[in-house]
Amino acid sequence: MFIGYAVVAVLLALALSASAFLTFTRNPQIVGSMTKLDVPDSWLPRLATLKAAGALGLLAGLAVPALGGAAAIGVALYFFGALITHLRAKDYEIAPVVIIALLAIAALVLRTLSA
Repeated sequence: MFIGYAVVAVLLALALSASAFLTFTRNPQIVGSMTKLDVPDSWLPRLATLKAAGALGLLAGLAVPALGGAAAIGVALYFFGALITHLRAKDYEIAPVVIIALLAIAALVLRTLSA
């Protein structure tokens, strides 16, 4: 199970890191999406920081099981919030959000089973 966690954690951390970077650098596509969802511009650095922290936590979870589990829970909650935000804005382009949330749940399950 640990190898499964390692694979999922690394892939999810890469996706979160890329998303955090694009959010920090205010990529026009990210800013446009956030604007469409009525997310205030002032929230972008905080949201990017949460994604980066999730990525680091998942990777640290390779050595510290409890930290990996906590990071997976945090990432799942973040993306459940993102899903709610998309649905409230009547934006149904939710596949990436759902996939990342499911990967976070998979990471939690795999980390729990391998501890």
